[in-house]
Amino acid sequence: MDRIHRAEKALKKAEEKINERYRLGYHIMPRANWINDPNGLIQYKGEYHVFYQHHPYDENWGPMHWGHVKSKDLIHWEHLPVALTPGDAFDQSGCFSGSAVDDHGTLVLIYTGHNVIDQEKDLFYQNQNIAVSQDGIVFEKLQQNPVIAEMPEDSARHFRDPKVWKHNGSWYMVVGNSSKENVGRVILYRSPNLRDWEYAGVLAQSDGNLGYMWECPDFFELDGKHVLLISPQGIDADGDRYQNLFQTGYLVGEYDDETHEFIHGSFTELDHGHDFYAVQTLLDDKGRRIAIGWMDMWESEMPTKADGWCGALTLPRELTLRDDHKILMNPVEETELLRQTEHRACANQSLSGSYLAKTAEELLEVQVVYDITDSSAQTIGLTIRGLEKEETVIQYSLADQRLTLDCSKSGKANDGVRSVRIEAGEKLALRLFIDRSSIEVFANDGEATMTSRIYPKEGRLGIELFSEIGDVRIEKFIYWTLKDIWKDDGLFE
Repeated sequence: MDRIHRAEKALKKAEEKINERYRLGYHIMPRANWINDPNGLIQYKGEYHVFYQHHPYDENWGPMHWGHVKSKDLIHWEHLPVALTPGDAFDQSGCFSGSAVDDHGTLVLIYTGHNVIDQEKDLFYQNQNIAVSQDGIVFEKLQQNPVIAEMPEDSARHFRDPKVWKHNGSWYMVVGNSSKENVGRVILYRSPNLRDWEYAGVLAQSDGNLGYMWECPDFFELDGKHVLLISPQGIDADGDRYQNLFQTGYLVGEYDDETHEFIHGSFTELDHGHDFYAVQTLLDDKGRRIAIGWMDMWESEMPTKADGWCGALTLPRELTLRDDHKILMNPVEETELLRQTEHRACANQSLSGSYLAKTAEELLEVQVVYDITDSSAQTIGLTIRGLEKEETVIQYSLADQRLTLDCSKSGKANDGVRSVRIEAGEKLALRLFIDRSSIEVFANDGEATMTSRIYPKEGRLGIELFSEIGDVRIEKFIYWTLKDIWKDDGLFE
């Protein structure tokens, strides 16, 4: 508790010095200083809880704590005290990523203890630990920690990010791991009581082309199939694919819960923007599989460090599985609670050239549907324009069926472009969520998503639709101004 009080005191002091220019309006972000992976996503006693990797003493990554927010509706979030602090014998150097479960009314956090042996030589060991809470706010670590002290003998040093669930009366845990051959993999454990764990073997591993370490695994059933989410490290770029330092994606297949054999297809990236990593999911009481990711990327430019904070999480997204085993990812329906003033324009009109809807608002949801059945245009899309030279461009090439997000003139001068192939068919429907320093693009009901941080330095002029070298019919164009949840006094109205 002393460590938690010190962390809270440091956060309150740091909050007073924050520069507000890039503070987000409707995303989870730290009160101050550093945040990365979402952890412990759970619905507990009627409220959604999200924990996250957090350094309350600095805007840079450091000894990891667990920050904590909760919500009644996935939209209006409330900061709670720091949940976990490192410094015990089993987590001396950090409380790394993990998950949360409800064990007969007790909220249980399962996390990785990180322990540095030699900082200069990058020598460390990792184990799995438990902390419990009766009120969902104050957590007590088990005296018998670690509950898994050592990784399997054929492992390299990486052994982290436990995700736990219950099935047929037993608890199961997947952990990210690396073999002695530096092959990324996910390993499986089973327990009757969350304290005593039996190693059940390798659930899935790289074929040699999917990196040296699989971080942040998540394993669940979705629409009749089993899905393994992973964040591989060490994959080489391949055309439009794998452009970020590390990736996040999924494997879909069939799982035998008696033999623990998981037969799956190929790896598919989950998001194609610059800033999406370490996704974790929860199953809520509506039966939805909801995902939240870290809305940043390792070794990317992070201008908000100069402002006293760094990092954010994505909007909550519902996952569904299409018949061809492609995961579709769309904003949860509760995002409509953010909407304020609605604006409509140029519906069912042919567009050749451009149309500008002027708005200086920073928090926006935009929906536009292009009917491309009889389009003569080569390229269509929209631009979020600044007052002078800045812009963020989303464009679709009808010839090669590529959707491109260009942030090079909105704070990403280096490596500012990301693209993904999408067969639009008869219509291209784009849904955008724009915040002060982020953009999330959802194309054709989750066929593709692109998430990136942006860092504009000038005010906004508006939203410009365009059609290049030909025309296109605009079926729908609507945008809403959105509320700022962090400045809204009525937290749960």
